[in-house]
Amino acid sequence: MLHNAIGAQVREFVEREHEGKPARVVIATRVYHTDPQDLWDALTHTERIPRWFMPIEGELRLGGRYQLKGNAGGTITRCDPPTAFDVTWEMGGGMSWVTVRLAPEGKDTRLTLEHIVHSADVEQFWTQFGPGGAGVGWDLGFLGLGRHVENGDTVPPEANPAWMASDEAKAFIRASAEAWGAAHAAAGEAPEVARGMAERTAAFYTGG
Repeated sequence: MLHNAIGAQVREFVEREHEGKPARVVIATRVYHTDPQDLWDALTHTERIPRWFMPIEGELRLGGRYQLKGNAGGTITRCDPPTAFDVTWEMGGGMSWVTVRLAPEGKDTRLTLEHIVHSADVEQFWTQFGPGGAGVGWDLGFLGLGRHVENGDTVPPEANPAWMASDEAKAFIRASAEAWGAAHAAAGEAPEVARGMAERTAAFYTGG
């Protein structure tokens, strides 16, 4: 299926207020062929997270701090198993917010992720890449999660240098960037501007 090929099933971009300030929100959704308890475990268990995402350490509980190796860290501000968690996403001196929601859908589970950032904090980055700057990364995470919970994979795609250098990976990234560009245009951005941002995002992730 197409959504399995490019990570997320549905992509959205919205603008709204967060903590009293204008914010940009990247929203990714996918239905996984597993139950909410298993998906929750894959998302929150320190031994399973590195099998689809990246190594993590810290106290994965309400109020605890986490750190993804070589990436973001933050605080767990909500934890309602097996349906919802929120975290701060702190990296490079900046802060954004990530929320995750799980809902049963028949025998499957729908995952909805929102990545929220104050507009003023990312103006230069946004002008260059648009929502795909973050969205492609989350698509890669969604891809790894799907391969883990549905196929039993234990190595994230991004941790496999051979795959990341492959034509398959480059096609995945280009398709993901284009899909985020389409979501951006659907939210009101001029199509040619959204397309340019998507092209720069794909070039950034593929190294050219």
